Amino acid sequence: MLRGLSTVSFWADDVAAARQWYAELLGIEAYFNVPNPDGSTGYSEFRIGDYQHELGLIDRRYATLDVTATRPAGAIVYWHVDDLNAALERLLAMGATQLDAPTRRGEGFVTASVVDPFGNVLGIMYNQHYLDMLGARHDSEHS
Repeated sequence: MLRGLSTVSFWADDVAAARQWYAELLGIEAYFNVPNPDGSTGYSEFRIGDYQHELGLIDRRYATLDVTATRPAGAIVYWHVDDLNAALERLLAMGATQLDAPTRRGEGFVTASVVDPFGNVLGIMYNQHYLDMLGARHDSEHS
């Protein structure tokens, strides 16, 4: 039924500022932008990672969920990173705040999470299974 991650949506009061922050973090520019009627940015989207997953930044005025909670809540999407500690250090240096410290979840699996400057939870994970699947896919494409 669930075939793969399609789009992760993050909310921001200032989508242009969020787009700039994520462009710096990811090292790429958003490939798709939609303006609000007032000319401000209503939506920006990045394609990232090995499978070009979508990260969408949406004006908080269009939130379909209650995103006014005083503390982070909801699901955490973990993005694979090759060096969890370096990724966490970079996120913190860029103004994110740590939510969960690095936690070993088993052999080859370590997670951490931060809250970005716009109030969204961003999970990072060193995931050996992800690397194994990526390697198997690469091997089958070159067989």
